[in-house]
Amino acid sequence: MSRYRRRRLSDMNVVPYIDVMLVLLIIFMITSPLLTQSVEVTLPAVEQSEDISSAVQETQYIIVTIDAQKRIFLDEDTHALNISHLLSRIIALIQQSPDAQVLVRGDERVAYGEVVNIISLLQKAGVEKVGLLTKPMADEN
Repeated sequence: MSRYRRRRLSDMNVVPYIDVMLVLLIIFMITSPLLTQSVEVTLPAVEQSEDISSAVQETQYIIVTIDAQKRIFLDEDTHALNISHLLSRIIALIQQSPDAQVLVRGDERVAYGEVVNIISLLQKAGVEKVGLLTKPMADEN
């Protein structure tokens, strides 16, 4: 009678681990593009805005306005200015009053990049204090 001795298997069964790894790979392949897409953002409206009319006596403000047609105005002037003329006038005003602050008032229909471009040009021209003007949010009561 021949006796066969059974040998124990010492190999590990990796098939379940491969299945788990494939499932994880599929999950990461599906979710990673969702995480890297940009998020759609609606910028918040300003609930309270500082009224600069009462503060004008304390600090001098120079207001640069950009309308919907991307025309640029300085203070209450009704004539549109080009960039070089605007910068030369602002530099002259800053030299007269070094504590003056430049405020940019951009129409909401103007692209964000246009407003940022004006702010960047003002800073390159030496204007240290640049701010943005907003209007208070309308009461919805």
